Amino acid sequence: MSRRHFIKQSGLLAGGLILSNQWVQAFAGTAEKINIGIIGCGDRGTGIMGMLNELSDKFSITAICDVLDFRIENGKKASKSVDLKVYKDYRQLLDDKSIQAVVIAVTLSEHYHIAKDALAAGKHIYLEKTMTYNLDQALDLVKTAKARPNQIVQVGHQYRSTPLYFKVKEMIDKGYLGKVTQIDARWDRNGSWRRPVPAGYTDKQVNWRMYKEFSGGLPAELLSHQMDFINWAFNTHPDEVLGTGGIDFYKDGRETYDNAQVVLRYSKDNMIGNFGATCGNAHDGYIFKIKGTKGAVHLLMHEGVYYPEPTTKKELETVDGVTGATKIEWNKDGGIPIIKEPMKDGTYYALVEFHDSIVNKKMPSSNIVTGATTAICVALANSAIFNHTIEKWKPAYNLSL
Repeated sequence: MSRRHFIKQSGLLAGGLILSNQWVQAFAGTAEKINIGIIGCGDRGTGIMGMLNELSDKFSITAICDVLDFRIENGKKASKSVDLKVYKDYRQLLDDKSIQAVVIAVTLSEHYHIAKDALAAGKHIYLEKTMTYNLDQALDLVKTAKARPNQIVQVGHQYRSTPLYFKVKEMIDKGYLGKVTQIDARWDRNGSWRRPVPAGYTDKQVNWRMYKEFSGGLPAELLSHQMDFINWAFNTHPDEVLGTGGIDFYKDGRETYDNAQVVLRYSKDNMIGNFGATCGNAHDGYIFKIKGTKGAVHLLMHEGVYYPEPTTKKELETVDGVTGATKIEWNKDGGIPIIKEPMKDGTYYALVEFHDSIVNKKMPSSNIVTGATTAICVALANSAIFNHTIEKWKPAYNLSL
């Protein structure tokens, strides 16, 4: 990026970037209310219901479904509908012609089967990440969805709808980071990740994330978000995946690893991505650092800071002096806050976009192809971890809308 172009664009940094209320207005759409059913009333399903309640001008939760009675009760509590329909078989919910769209927030192993049935039933779909349990399912679901172009499939990688992350992508596109070569991403916690099992239920029913037949473990449940953002921000995918992991602390019968690390090599972009998670220490928590020759971005879930390299910082300060722009506010570490206004949870923005995509017949930013691409990344990561292999990207994985 030339110095002149850098000076021209620097007002973005000095001006506080973008405000979240402006972002919501951009996807305001119409007042058309969509009847939506929730398939899966666990923590994620009921969490999404809370967001839908905030968007009561856009969505009406008319039905819920779960195979477990105690989760159905949780779903009832999370709903504000007085005429809520309750199902234990998702196919009965899909048969309900009054339901226009569904949220699918079930065990990962069931994503593909339910989504395929929902497409056959003519429903719009908000499908939680990771999109599918394995690679072949991802490829087949893309094929199925493409045959039904009038139905919206949005995948729950909500960074693609979130003002903070959208702004970071814009900064990358406009050259603020220079040439990016390194990504460091972590999502750490200190806890077993287990949920209590009510009387009458099995551990596999409640703690399905611990078992390989249902779950993709830490890469699918956590690291997929950061992998997806890199795919989006750089319009890329890895071509080589290495990984390792183990059940290194919680010797409690689980099958998925409590400690995992993967390295993704993006050869055409000359980048390396390090993605890791542990259940054995929470000090770092969530870390997402994107490092380039002109600067780095350090991200938390709802906050971000831009750290220019020394020469870049001098240019920014010169820009401020020459143009008389709003004085750049450096934090104590020498960084610039990316967005100053408090942010809502990313799922809120994603659901706003889901409504807009349905009403205006628009492809969502997190769609069937982008969701499949990230699902393939996760599948390759897990294969590398469990099989001690180096996995390669294949031409068959190059998908397009």
